[in-house]
Amino acid sequence: MAQRMSRLQERFIRRIAAQGPLTIADFMVAALLDPDDGYYTRATPLGDEAGRGGDFVTAPEISQVFGELLGLWCLEAWQRLGQPAPFHLIELGPGRGTLMADVLRTLALLPDCRAAAEVHLVEASPRLAAIQAETLSGVAVTWHKTLDQVLSGPSILLANELFDALPIRQFERSPEGWRERLVVRDGEGGLTIALSGPLPPSLLPDDLDAAPEGAVFEVSLPAETLAGQIAGRLAADPGAAVIIDYGYAARPWKGSLQAVAGHQRVAPLTRPGQVDLTAQVDFSALVRAADAVEAHGPVSQRQLLLALGLEERCAGLQQGLVQEAADKVAAACQRLIDPEGMGSQFLALSLQTPGLESPAGFPLPR
Repeated sequence: MAQRMSRLQERFIRRIAAQGPLTIADFMVAALLDPDDGYYTRATPLGDEAGRGGDFVTAPEISQVFGELLGLWCLEAWQRLGQPAPFHLIELGPGRGTLMADVLRTLALLPDCRAAAEVHLVEASPRLAAIQAETLSGVAVTWHKTLDQVLSGPSILLANELFDALPIRQFERSPEGWRERLVVRDGEGGLTIALSGPLPPSLLPDDLDAAPEGAVFEVSLPAETLAGQIAGRLAADPGAAVIIDYGYAARPWKGSLQAVAGHQRVAPLTRPGQVDLTAQVDFSALVRAADAVEAHGPVSQRQLLLALGLEERCAGLQQGLVQEAADKVAAACQRLIDPEGMGSQFLALSLQTPGLESPAGFPLPR
């Protein structure tokens, strides 16, 4: 039996009939953020550490160690910044608020740092903001729709699994040259991908000559814009940022758009508004966009967490536990640094005001 269309899919089909094909970026924006039927508007996407509920689980929900180690990173950054008081502690795309809760618990190890931290959460989803308020009950929090709403001043900024949800455009090298991948109606009343006509060379970077036929090049202008905004903030006032996400440092020449529902991958164009959409992050593009400040990395999530003391913290949490509970702690920590999984698939990039010492866990600036 054919699956019933989502309301948003029906609207996409009418829109394409009236206005023509959609870019993948336009499709992603509407599918994720439509005020009535967008995924982040209507869904509760995040599951818990056991994978119960939601459509996916992020590192902070897998183990408290992830947030605690980033809390240590923030403590070290605050000291390198000269211990500003107050300072903005900003998280972009805070999920359930779990990461911020773990970071704040760690900042309390230095009471002066915790007292100086003014918490700002940048969140586009009212549903998720309500969950964050519950998680951070008792914490003074200011919410914003966009980063530019946060007032100027010294800042430490976190972004975990945010950039992969920002819209991308895709271009494919056909025998006749580069064409854009577009969303169109298929012959059965659904949605599919088709190629545009020839593109003017001015639309594409100059370094694509080595790409083979069939290669796919992705670009996310919103991601580059946001990286530039973060850099502008850190260039104007002392600050440091860490960005962790699913991505790559060298172009893989293949499309990375994917959809997840119920912790399973599904076809990206099916049931828009009812599935999560993501794409791998081009970290080299973020570095280029953030050229106003120092960029350190990217390094793998495994490298960063091990450098910040994951093994020691895991051993500390296991003390006094029965074997079954200790094994669960170890398994969760291993999942974060698994070289065949999250440990290598997720990368970390640090941006900071020029002239500071290198951030914890990162090499010298690029």
